[in-house]
Amino acid sequence: MKNLENDLELFLDYLSVERGLAINTIAAYRYDLVKYMNYLKNNDFYSFDMANKERIGNYLLYLKKLHLNINSISRNLVSLKMLYRFLHAEELVKEDISSLIEFPRVNKKLPHVLNLKDINLLLNEDNFKGKLGLRDKAILELLYATGLRVSEIVNLEIANINIENKMLRCLGKGSKERLIPFGKHAGRALEIYIKRIRPQLFRGFAQNILFLNSRGKKFTRQGIFYLMGEYTKKSGIDKKITPHTLRHTLATHLIENGADLRSVQEILGHSNIATTQIYTHVSRKWVKEEYYKAFPRV
Repeated sequence: MKNLENDLELFLDYLSVERGLAINTIAAYRYDLVKYMNYLKNNDFYSFDMANKERIGNYLLYLKKLHLNINSISRNLVSLKMLYRFLHAEELVKEDISSLIEFPRVNKKLPHVLNLKDINLLLNEDNFKGKLGLRDKAILELLYATGLRVSEIVNLEIANINIENKMLRCLGKGSKERLIPFGKHAGRALEIYIKRIRPQLFRGFAQNILFLNSRGKKFTRQGIFYLMGEYTKKSGIDKKITPHTLRHTLATHLIENGADLRSVQEILGHSNIATTQIYTHVSRKWVKEEYYKAFPRV
């Protein structure tokens, strides 16, 4: 059984050191593969080398019995495919069975986005009271203006912000650096936060981190999600809004207003432009909906 744990840790180290994947991504791989490892143990298989097409097929049936949705099952199988490619390359298994792993068909849902009215409701100055409110406004304005991921905004450093030129430097997935512009609303909110609010929150802990919580420490991912939920309620928007909703919304709004697809890809930090192209479909869907709302002869 020890071989299973050892081989899994080698794979996770490879993802961290050689692939440079983010901590949260590696945690997701670990979660999926520990499930697979426990499945093997429960069926008296004590090595990853004991897998074959039939056993992989049985594991797929096991995942379905857990009532996971198709997307979750596919994510588990992607983790499995990556693991076996690595193990075979390192000669820890005799056969590369990654080609035997077949994926169920995934239903690709268009991302949920907000219209401009909702954005204005969410970012209305009346929602943000006191010093923490001014900090929160800077966070939400920046999320919408730049499309940063949650992990990116919590790790953002003061030195990475250029208020005068309205640009920030972001270290994204795979330690890839990108420069992102932001607008005047985000710029004004950031300037107020950096000059007036952050010095009041600073306790000597996270010296370089831009956004500090009420204890003067770095925000957690959960803290950002909590803020989004609270300000969604305050704004009276009857929709579920997450930080990623603002990322989707920025991309869609840019494309709706004529932004080049490659530029949007660069801003979002997508390694593949096919990932960015989904927002063209969202935009077309929005245009169609607006057309049928306004056209008198439907």
